[in-house]
Amino acid sequence: MSNVSTSRAVWQDYFELCKPKVVALILLTAIVGMFLAVPGMVPVDILILGTLGIGMASGAAAVVNHVVDAQIDAKMARTLNRPVATGTINPKKALIFGAILATASMAILAIWVNLLTAVLTFFGLVGYAFVYTMYLKRATPQNIVVGGLSGAIPPLLGWVSVTGDNGQIPAQALLLVLIIFVWTPPHFWALAIHRRDDYAKADIPMLPVTHGIEFTKTNIIFYTILLLLATILPFLIKMFGLIYLLGSTVLGVIFLIYALRLKFADKPELAMQTFGYSIVYLMLLFVIMLIDHYYTIYL
Repeated sequence: MSNVSTSRAVWQDYFELCKPKVVALILLTAIVGMFLAVPGMVPVDILILGTLGIGMASGAAAVVNHVVDAQIDAKMARTLNRPVATGTINPKKALIFGAILATASMAILAIWVNLLTAVLTFFGLVGYAFVYTMYLKRATPQNIVVGGLSGAIPPLLGWVSVTGDNGQIPAQALLLVLIIFVWTPPHFWALAIHRRDDYAKADIPMLPVTHGIEFTKTNIIFYTILLLLATILPFLIKMFGLIYLLGSTVLGVIFLIYALRLKFADKPELAMQTFGYSIVYLMLLFVIMLIDHYYTIYL
């Protein structure tokens, strides 16, 4: 019985290495991207294999992040119990696990989905696991802004997994990338405000550490307004209809209210409330996109 429990605990640790909650949000946006690429149903094989390949690549990137950031994670309350930081999983074993995930992901996408999806997924993996984690995160307070592109491409990956045989990248999919790209700074900076002391202790130049909390709050408002404007663009090009316009506007206005309260109400709990809402915002926004795609109402 103890061996079974130990085995289960080990697999839970490896599962945690993949950051399953983050991957779940990534896969939601990727799957919605698949459905937006076609007027009807996504081919079942592409839906399953594309989701599997994108998910495994995302997990591999997360594993590298755990290994590279192990010393940083050990200094921060939010991350000190992560498997590599605690020594529960050896860094070498973690990297082998990550390499297996990455290799399997590339094979699945290149062989059974299409080459374009595999190439774009590879660049996303490298962008997050190496460019952002190894360099940008430690180099500049704009780390989230510059590095956010790799985290913004999942809907594009989903889209081209369906259409990528023609080798083209559609403009509509790039709009989805733009939306997540602009969403990323206020999402992460809200968390960074709450965890400012941890980041300072770990010597990570997050914006609240280098430029102060008030400056960061102002930037959150700025990017939230940009996000509101960016979400209007798909409606303007008739990619979506009134359901999307109404839903995205309501979600965006609520996000802006959170950002304004964070700036002007002196309540420490508002940072995590804003962070939490940003996740709900993105989930609901993509669900609304999917609903509008199949039940479009135009002016």
